[in-house]
Amino acid sequence: MKLSVLDQSVVPEGATPAAALHNSLDLVRLADRLGYHRYWFAEHHATPSFAGPAPEVMVARAAAETSRVRVGSGGVLLPHYSPLKVAEVFRVLGALSPGRIDLGIGRGTGAGSIEAHALAPGSAVDGEDDFPQRLAELLAFLHGGFPDGHPYGRIQLMPTSGAPEVWLLVASTGSAERAARLGLPISVAHFGRPQITRSVVEAYRGAFDGRGGSRPRIQIGVGVYCGPTEDEAQRVFASQRLFRLRMGRGLLLPLPSPEAALDGLRGETEPLADEVADWPRCVVGDPDHVHKVLTSMAEALDIDEFMVLSTIHSPQDRMRSYELLARRFGLVGGQATVS
Repeated sequence: MKLSVLDQSVVPEGATPAAALHNSLDLVRLADRLGYHRYWFAEHHATPSFAGPAPEVMVARAAAETSRVRVGSGGVLLPHYSPLKVAEVFRVLGALSPGRIDLGIGRGTGAGSIEAHALAPGSAVDGEDDFPQRLAELLAFLHGGFPDGHPYGRIQLMPTSGAPEVWLLVASTGSAERAARLGLPISVAHFGRPQITRSVVEAYRGAFDGRGGSRPRIQIGVGVYCGPTEDEAQRVFASQRLFRLRMGRGLLLPLPSPEAALDGLRGETEPLADEVADWPRCVVGDPDHVHKVLTSMAEALDIDEFMVLSTIHSPQDRMRSYELLARRFGLVGGQATVS
């Protein structure tokens, strides 16, 4: 079982978006030293909450400043882009950092309707969903899979080596089954819709036919807020609680400090969506508690990997959470073990 990092480059209240990007670089260097398996950058557009609209840029910088951790996108939002251009960008990244680049592909927009139109005007006609075609073209560009006579089959991508490992970000049984039919590994955002995690994993495994010798590979994205004590973990988690409450009301603001969050949460009724899920969207507690919950989840789902998201206001508290997690799982100096 592997541990990896998902970074949304969240903007802490009182800091600049530029500082948030530098916080991400500090964290990826730490993850590399601690032995995390992957480090993925998310894509969001035109929101004060997140500073990262261009994961491919962050991947290039992060790969240059690390030596072991795989780096990639979590994910590139394909509806906005030409499959050829995405393939070219990630082949360049793969050629510069051989064997270390991941291309996580998402179907969402990561933006409002106006921003999505500005990013890719005219990319879909009358709301037509062309994602399956775009994904098929991307895979064909990366692996030379166009049928005979296809006009794109004559295109010679440069560089000729460096194809990344492709993952599909899934949020439904339908998208999980599509990934299975294509033989792709999947990343499931449990922190977004925890109530569907089990059904998505089961649908993926049920549809996987093992063509080409591939096997099902699954990573689960889960929120983790780890502190030296339960009280400290709950303190840093308060920022995420208020952040999510605001987001549910359409307020996409910077991440509040724990103190401001605890004050802002007084008298508020928070959503209880986690009550219908097998596991909470966010695991909060000291290292032993987090280890217990994640171990139970990994064994129940028979998964390969956790992609850990920790939306914490203080960069120092965020790095401490990842370090405590790495040490409890035996990650430092080697691969994480479930025991």
